[in-house]
Amino acid sequence: MLYALKIATRYLTANKAQTALLVTGVAVGVFIFIFMSALIGGLAEFILSRTVGDISHVTIEAEFDDPPLLISPRGHVLVVAERGRTRTATLTEAATWLPLIEAVPGVKAVSPQITGAGFLTRGAQVAQVSVTGVEPGRESAILDLDGYMVEGEARLGSGLIVLGRELADDLALTIGQTLRVQSANGVTAALTLSGIFDTGNGGMDGARAFTSLSTARTLFAMPQGVTRIEIKLGELNAADATAQRIRAMTGLDAVPWTDGAEQLMEALNAQAQTGYFLKTFALITIVIGVASALLLSTYRRRPEIGIMRAMGAGRRFVIFVFVAQGALIGLMGGVTGAALGYVALLPFPSRDAFEAGTLPMDITQGSYGLAITLTVIGAILASILPARSAARVEPVTAIGQ
Repeated sequence: MLYALKIATRYLTANKAQTALLVTGVAVGVFIFIFMSALIGGLAEFILSRTVGDISHVTIEAEFDDPPLLISPRGHVLVVAERGRTRTATLTEAATWLPLIEAVPGVKAVSPQITGAGFLTRGAQVAQVSVTGVEPGRESAILDLDGYMVEGEARLGSGLIVLGRELADDLALTIGQTLRVQSANGVTAALTLSGIFDTGNGGMDGARAFTSLSTARTLFAMPQGVTRIEIKLGELNAADATAQRIRAMTGLDAVPWTDGAEQLMEALNAQAQTGYFLKTFALITIVIGVASALLLSTYRRRPEIGIMRAMGAGRRFVIFVFVAQGALIGLMGGVTGAALGYVALLPFPSRDAFEAGTLPMDITQGSYGLAITLTVIGAILASILPARSAARVEPVTAIGQ
């Protein structure tokens, strides 16, 4: 078989211009394959980072306890309600579960929180707000508050509050000013504005406030426990499995971010399918190019093939010569295209540095090895028809031509 490989190499070097043109065509197809892989993969990462990057990947929400029931002597069911109090669902044993959740593989950060509705008051101005109390030091565990700060800093010590830019502008607030916060429970606290953030999300920037966990305990009359535990994962696609593992381990109702995100997943799947079609067309182009070139080579070398057959070369030998020729073309074109694709993607920023208005190319998703492998396989398959055609050449007929 080494002799057959040597003949295949001689065929390729006999017409260097034609071989170079063929390899270039294959390289262009591989380059398109890699470029589309990086673009489709990078776009998916960009969409996920914008939609899911700043939210909890797994969330544990406290559930309301069923109210006490009394059965009257006549068999009527009476619901006992507490007057003058707003019921708040609580995870009373959150402190027990936090170390276990943090130890789960793939968990990047855990943020116990107390959430609730309230009102901000400054003079005669009043604004409804959603208050989130988080532990100091975990301000950016889920939402990157530090990265979104435009004024002040994300300090959530006792008596401090951080607001969105739209909300601060509506109330004409500046850093260091004092405002009053009243919770739905009727508790009021005077807090100092320590920071203003701008996420670009109008719903969050215009109605969200962050305080320390201790301040939120006071506002919502919760001496212990939390209302929610948010969990950040290192891998978004592991949310379902991680949530199931947390449920089995703690008995808590852990909900992955994919619940309720069916439309987003359908859009990403449709985008991936589009990428598969485009990459398939690139491979088909490679196969057609290699097959047509080798088929032409077969007709041009019929006399040489006839001489080989007359000297005792079998049909398998001839087939191997042309299949090896196709494999070499695929390998050279694949490696060249992969190298060009990698060099072309180097100037683009990494996935962690994607910015709005830029082309989200992810160099790590170029599928270089896959592109080379599929190209070689495609070139081999493309060479089978010309190889079988060459093997059917009759020595006497071919030499006489």
